[in-house]
Amino acid sequence: MTFVAILIGLLPSFLLVGLGAILRPRLSLNAWQGLDKLNFEILFPALLFVAASQMPLELTKVVSIAPIVWLLLAVGLAVGYLARSFGPEVFRDFAAGWQTSWRFNTALAFIAVATTEKAGAGEMAVVVGMGVPMANALAVIVLSRGESLGLWGTVRKVALNPFLLASLSGVVVGLSGLRIPGPVLAPLEMLSAAAIPIALISVGATMNWGALARLDRFSGLICTTKLIVMPACALGLAVSLGLESGVAAALVIWAALPTASAAHVLAAGFGADRELAATLVAQTTLLGAASLTLWITLVEVVF
Repeated sequence: MTFVAILIGLLPSFLLVGLGAILRPRLSLNAWQGLDKLNFEILFPALLFVAASQMPLELTKVVSIAPIVWLLLAVGLAVGYLARSFGPEVFRDFAAGWQTSWRFNTALAFIAVATTEKAGAGEMAVVVGMGVPMANALAVIVLSRGESLGLWGTVRKVALNPFLLASLSGVVVGLSGLRIPGPVLAPLEMLSAAAIPIALISVGATMNWGALARLDRFSGLICTTKLIVMPACALGLAVSLGLESGVAAALVIWAALPTASAAHVLAAGFGADRELAATLVAQTTLLGAASLTLWITLVEVVF
């Protein structure tokens, strides 16, 4: 049943990626790049802000969970870098793929956690709320460094990035307990609702379908880092630290999630290799249908 639930949760994403492949020849390259630009500047920032600001973040849980989440993201970053010698020679293009080793599919997080009684949406909300801004910050930093901007140029690029600004401002609102007025929230929700569908269609139009069915050393190491190494480390930390079962289960499931479709959008926004990022998004999503099910099953046994 867990496998079926995960597969059903991923099916809409698969269908939209396939739609992108069908629509690819009907739009010009400029049109696809324009969609990516719209997503980068407006739609995904709206999604990140709404998601973070509407999550019930409890300060006590944030303080205890945040360091573990950030440590696991650092593991994904460090292990993923081992693929450097197998990836693109241009650092910015490598960074486009590297970021997929630690980023995660937020929407799937709550579908996955609903398949087990070991973790609840509340724990997952805190984990995701702490993971989104840091994951985006790391991705923006590595892609900015690929532009050879120098220290000040990199700091400025990171500080003004719409993904990071939206994530951080959303977390601040979520922690403050402030309620966004309905007339203001409604248009933001309308924009955010369009972000993931457009991103997935663009992924399907951009990705290398021939490379999807085969893993080389670069993509194999990236997928292994995201789908095996990160959740294994999460499981080890949870057991060694004696974490409460709900928090422990949420951390393992979160760490096992496929990478985010936003990785393709961010790569396009920096002028990096969109095709590489899109293909890795699809590869981790397809492989994640099986690996995530196994991790959820293990969570039910261990916790």
